[in-house]
Amino acid sequence: MSESNPPPQILLTLPNMITLARLVAVPVTIWLILQHRLDHAFLLFLAAGISDALDGWLARVLNARSAIGALLDPVADKALLVSVYVTLAAIGVLPDWLAILVVFRDIVIVGGLALLWMLGSRPPIRPLWVSKLNTLLQILLAALALMAAGYSLAMETILMLLIWAVAATTMISGIAYVVISARQLQAPRQ
Repeated sequence: MSESNPPPQILLTLPNMITLARLVAVPVTIWLILQHRLDHAFLLFLAAGISDALDGWLARVLNARSAIGALLDPVADKALLVSVYVTLAAIGVLPDWLAILVVFRDIVIVGGLALLWMLGSRPPIRPLWVSKLNTLLQILLAALALMAAGYSLAMETILMLLIWAVAATTMISGIAYVVISARQLQAPRQ
């Protein structure tokens, strides 16, 4: 291969290594929460958030974007967020119904995309504005819940408002994706 033609996919770029580190942080974060070291789990969650911004910025600045990175980044983000919700619910910091709702929505979306692909439809994967809002609220709730529980801060009112905001945006975005997918399934038949 000549020097002018770089390999099409390089796994070990700096942004990809940062993303892989975030993926490795998932079981550590779960363990810290289960050990009731929510202060340390909060710091690791915060570091993961910073690393998410950093790896995206580095990929653009260093022109190190890759298909592998584009796949790994959302997987690492979703793995961390879903794991934190389930684990915080397991120890009673967040309501179990909220963790179930968050996980169920993600299963419905991924399952719907898989079904569309199997049926021959190749839907563009673009997040809806309500989905972006939902993700932001989920991150904010997880961070504040970890911080409040880890540092014994009284934030009940803020947490309760965020819990209901996350529940509402989770349901709205889940329903929106189902409606969009149903329309895509019906479009070729009409």
